[in-house]
Amino acid sequence: MQFGHFDDNRREYVITDPRTPWPWINYLGNEDFFSLVSNTGGGYSFYKDAKFRRITRYRYNNVPMDSGGKYFYINDGESIWSPGWKPCKTPLDSYECRHGMNYTTIKGVKNGVEAEVLYFVPLKTWAEVQKLTLRNTTSEAKTLKVFSFVEWCLWNAATDMENFQRNFSTGEVEIEDSVIYHKTEYKERRNHYAYYAANVALDGFETDRETFFGLYNGFDEPQTVLEGAPRNSVAHGWSPIASHYIEVTLQPGESKDFVFVLGYVENADDEKWESKNIINKTKAKATIARFDTAEKVDAALAELRAYWDNLLNVFSVKTGEEKLDRMVNIWNQYQCMITFCFSRSASFFESGIGRGMGFRDSNQDLIGFVHQIPERARERIIDIASTQFPDGGCYHQYQPLTKKGNNEIGQGFNDDPMWLILGTTAYIKESGDFSILDEPVPFDNVPGSEVSLFEHLIVSFDHVINNLGPHGLPLIGRADWNDCLNLNCFSNDPNESFQTTENKTEGSKAESLMIAGLFVIYGNDYVELCKKLGKNEEAERAQKHVDAMIEAVKQYGWDGEWFLRAYDYFGNKIGSNENEEGKIFIESNGWCTMAGIGLEEGLVTKALDSVKERLDCEHGIVLNNPAFTKYYIEYGEISSYPPGYKENAGIFCHNNPWIIIGETVQGRGDRAWEYFRKICPSYTEHISDLHKVEPYVYAQMIAGKDAFKPGEAKNSWLTGTAAWNFYAISQYILGIQPTYDGLRIDPCIPADWKEYTVTRQFRGATYEISVKNPNGNMKGVKSVVVDGKAVSGNIIPEMPAGKICRVEVTL
Repeated sequence: MQFGHFDDNRREYVITDPRTPWPWINYLGNEDFFSLVSNTGGGYSFYKDAKFRRITRYRYNNVPMDSGGKYFYINDGESIWSPGWKPCKTPLDSYECRHGMNYTTIKGVKNGVEAEVLYFVPLKTWAEVQKLTLRNTTSEAKTLKVFSFVEWCLWNAATDMENFQRNFSTGEVEIEDSVIYHKTEYKERRNHYAYYAANVALDGFETDRETFFGLYNGFDEPQTVLEGAPRNSVAHGWSPIASHYIEVTLQPGESKDFVFVLGYVENADDEKWESKNIINKTKAKATIARFDTAEKVDAALAELRAYWDNLLNVFSVKTGEEKLDRMVNIWNQYQCMITFCFSRSASFFESGIGRGMGFRDSNQDLIGFVHQIPERARERIIDIASTQFPDGGCYHQYQPLTKKGNNEIGQGFNDDPMWLILGTTAYIKESGDFSILDEPVPFDNVPGSEVSLFEHLIVSFDHVINNLGPHGLPLIGRADWNDCLNLNCFSNDPNESFQTTENKTEGSKAESLMIAGLFVIYGNDYVELCKKLGKNEEAERAQKHVDAMIEAVKQYGWDGEWFLRAYDYFGNKIGSNENEEGKIFIESNGWCTMAGIGLEEGLVTKALDSVKERLDCEHGIVLNNPAFTKYYIEYGEISSYPPGYKENAGIFCHNNPWIIIGETVQGRGDRAWEYFRKICPSYTEHISDLHKVEPYVYAQMIAGKDAFKPGEAKNSWLTGTAAWNFYAISQYILGIQPTYDGLRIDPCIPADWKEYTVTRQFRGATYEISVKNPNGNMKGVKSVVVDGKAVSGNIIPEMPAGKICRVEVTL
């Protein structure tokens, strides 16, 4: 069952039934000011940090779902309704939501009145702009009473929900002209305030929540809206809101536009006040003036659309496979931008409070984003590396506003350091900018501790070799990529976090085959980088450790038909046929086959065949099999989930691409393509009622074959799945790979693909690449012709900026 459809020409997903099986959201903004908006107008806004600069309030896990947002109420004399159906839930005559690239429009029709709201964050703007268009489609005049609504959050989203003895006494607002200013705590330690403006004279307003709603009314029946008249309340403490009241009469066929601006301002300490206790509104008024007409708003939206046109033109494909092309050309790349901006911090599954930017997460997100805006990726790499410690360890997460480590999560996740090598080498291969390696970068953001970024890569590499277990394999620490495989935890206390409770690593024999494969891949990348820099002694040193790791994996990490997952605290095997449950895991078999460990001896083939036999199912590849049916204290959180969910044999879409890439290493394009389609959102749109979450972006997890409801998804949007699937399809199936010396063309495609074309911008030049497959091959480049001239090998040298290069590839 579907609840909408793709509009590829407009790069939008069109939702035609507001009762989606879960709120289907979009993200507004791509730099400093951000909003989340659902298909019914739910969501919230923040500046840079969803925890420390939350602007509007949102209630997660509420009943009914998705309560609170940026709403417009219309009292037309006959009924009370909203263009997004919620919160009133008055039946509409028609409804449509269009989620586009950083903008959303929601249109509802009721009693002959069309109400359409455009939501977006203009480029380089600390504000969300909303344009409400009202249209009378009847033959009689219509008089409408219109109420806007947002609820202010008291800045820190965590204490906003906790410290009511203070919160209910601090709320402060100002009202001037048609603008409501939120200035709670501004006179003390804050240099920032928020505002909500309308571009017309008001007929009234409301700033106190209980006055607007009535103490015992919900979002669906505000007392002020029911009565059709505001009381012009001024909030003093309690719960401040902002609601504009506008009376409008529309003649038959007439339409009117109203512009609302929800913004954020920071003032220097000596510029905070206009006069005693009156805030300096200069910056707010300047922003409001930029969008005070519908024409200015439309121009800003056109600028945003052009921005995304340019971004999405960097990589585009034509395969004739509509569902593939729309994901690669539009939605997958769009999601990669969103994950780059937010890591895992703020979605409808992450509250924005408990998590900041992830060290491992952000490095992985870079590989799906770096081709779009390399200079922003460069900045992010420096931010990430600055949270590292001198021994190569790091904070697992850091807050985006402060760029300081998240102490509540801590450190000790032993896969973290190697991801910095991935992020850095991906950036250099894309941009050709080796100068980043000379950038001075501190440890733990401590001034005076700066060393070059290259030295951070050295300590990242050495962190693995300085933390090896009895088999010469990497110690797992708190965890590796699978945060729920907690081999040094041993928790019986339900009040503890598996990930942050005591980490009994001293004397532990817990080793990770996943980190081993990771080390081989990015260790080889590190070796290649050293050679490129002429650091041959360091390259030789590193290569010896990589080679030793390969041998350790072959000797101690092979179980006969697949790669082991790990050794536990006591040195016992995990992910072995000797185990009763959890005999085989996806992570180690993905990374070791991606690394090509044992390729010549047939280990890669055997491991991938075992994955197919034991882990594959209708909806994707499950994480482990058989699922755990009891709690294993020595394994931790992974065995706490019911079978088929999350890490206990759920389908983690993030790690499915590792098997996809492994299949391309083996040269099996048919199987790589089969796996890709199973978890690709556009291919599962027809089961949206089962899948539940958005059909235009990847989810982190799909319930596996052992679950109560296989195929049901959770944790959409903010997942490394976005970057890894773009990486897998663009670089390993379509085979367009940035290298230090140019673009390598190395496809691995289904045998029945006859041809496809890719347009790829790379270091200022444009490559128009045509791939033909006349003999039904899956892998292997026969010839490459560049601008009519045959070249040897399959690497196209870097071309001058501005050049359009035509490439013909035959398999």
